[in-house]
Amino acid sequence: MKFIIKLLAAALVTLGLTTASFAQADVVVIHAGELLAVPGKKPLQERSIVISDGRILEVRKGYIDPSEIAKGAALIDLKDSFVMPGMMDMHVHLQGELGPNNDSLTLRQSNADIAMQSVDYARKTLLSGFTTVRNLGALPEQIYALRDGVARGWIDGPRIIASGGVAVTGGHGDVDGMRPDLLNKYTSKTICDGPYDCRRAVRRAIKFGADLIKITATGGVLSDTNTGTGQQMTDDELREVMDTAHSLGRKVAAHAHAAEGINAALRAGVDSIEHGSYANAESIRLFKKTGAYLVPTLLAGDTVVALAKTTNFMSPAIRKKAIRVGADMTEHFKASHKAGVKIAYGTDSGVSKHGTNAEEAVLMFKAGMSEMAILVSATVNAADLIDMSDKLGTIEVGKYADIIALKASPLKDISVLLNVDFVMKGGKVYKDD
Repeated sequence: MKFIIKLLAAALVTLGLTTASFAQADVVVIHAGELLAVPGKKPLQERSIVISDGRILEVRKGYIDPSEIAKGAALIDLKDSFVMPGMMDMHVHLQGELGPNNDSLTLRQSNADIAMQSVDYARKTLLSGFTTVRNLGALPEQIYALRDGVARGWIDGPRIIASGGVAVTGGHGDVDGMRPDLLNKYTSKTICDGPYDCRRAVRRAIKFGADLIKITATGGVLSDTNTGTGQQMTDDELREVMDTAHSLGRKVAAHAHAAEGINAALRAGVDSIEHGSYANAESIRLFKKTGAYLVPTLLAGDTVVALAKTTNFMSPAIRKKAIRVGADMTEHFKASHKAGVKIAYGTDSGVSKHGTNAEEAVLMFKAGMSEMAILVSATVNAADLIDMSDKLGTIEVGKYADIIALKASPLKDISVLLNVDFVMKGGKVYKDD
């Protein structure tokens, strides 16, 4: 039987098909020409990474013979590559993709159709070098099933940290732009009003599987209303959400554009601010005081501006907000980064196309962030934000073997992240070009 499996695996390789369904060798050795084992520290030259059971067993100087480690150990030759930890995107939406046909697709697609589509988006994300993501907004049953399907090895995708959404009636995060009977039909049971109702909504989201809570502290660009981007959740609602989520061991991510909403969420104890489009001096002070992360999503801003200017599918209310907010995000990000606010990498993919997540890095660099700081934001900082620094973010002993490789160094040209050649997640190879 083993002989037959080996022959079949060899045939699949010959045909150019994936062998992802076959078990990897018990021990794998990677020869890394240049290794950024710990982003933020100097890269190492000529290293061997020993992997067993999906985790990093050892990192050695030089290129060791795999047979020194274990009989039958496999070798992956990346001596001509720049090797680093898998990147992490802290803000994605794997169940959709913004575009001119979005509304008609929403009306025609079943929940099953959307779930199947999200499998494709997850695969594209993984193959682009992003081995872990936070999904911040989706139909709960679908995203939790996708998360669990990836974790069980049923489908290929990044490790998913999935949120449950909590928003106020009529705010960003509630349904809009439909006739009244459809508004009633699609209103989520985690829409809330007042602090005690928001406590209930948080508990319900966690009951049904939320890894964290995502709230909409302010209005949003893509809500089909002219309610603006100012604060929408009140201070007492925000405090109750934070207290309830934290008491149940869940972090809170807050969508927030306007400064008053950003600051209210930070004072309430939020763990991350998503977008932070109009962060001001008070916001920066609160970021540094609380230690909360900013997840900037410059790619989303860049995308909606382009779509607003080149297509006609947006309503007047959305188009006006898209052009104004999208164009303003970069300048406020520059100020926050320069002031020392902690940054975790995030794209809002789903607004932008899935699989293009690395374009955020190019925009961050253009906004004044160094190559190394960008890589830290997508590895070390992201792992810290999701409380997985003991498992992810660096290539060190005991951590998951989430490893990517490129033909050139992103420390010299950040745009090489757009073309990742090798992707391993949990010791399993998903891409090797």
